[in-house]
Amino acid sequence: MRFVKESVIKASPERVFAFHQLPDAFERLLPPWENARIIQTADISQIGSRAVIEQKIFGVVPSRWVAEHTAYDPPRMFEDVQVSGPFASWRHRHTVEPHSDGAILRDEIEFEPPMSLIGRLAAPMLILPKLEKMFEFRHGVTRAWCEAAEPE
Repeated sequence: MRFVKESVIKASPERVFAFHQLPDAFERLLPPWENARIIQTADISQIGSRAVIEQKIFGVVPSRWVAEHTAYDPPRMFEDVQVSGPFASWRHRHTVEPHSDGAILRDEIEFEPPMSLIGRLAAPMLILPKLEKMFEFRHGVTRAWCEAAEPE
């Protein structure tokens, strides 16, 4: 399955990419309604660097998610894949491209839901709306930081 979220941000591609390199970027991007705790953050510039998150799926089922960074091409792209976690598979590519108004931030996720056929049938009602809400939040946080006046 595939999910894509794309936003135009009125800032240079370098600034949009720089946001993702902040030491606390992942913490900033975690929506407050998510029942998740960051155990380990990853350095996106280090291939093989891993992020570890503990969460409760549907608020009750404990899950530990390990994502490894597999590609890094500043200021255009970085990628992470799930090593272990709630999905059968998960590959997340973050891209930043020039745009006449600044930059396009695109999150492309290729995933296979858990529970095979049941998961695929449930994805349009459960997984995709959750991803849309989460990435709307994440793009909003990124936009606010990138479009704010830079400190002098």
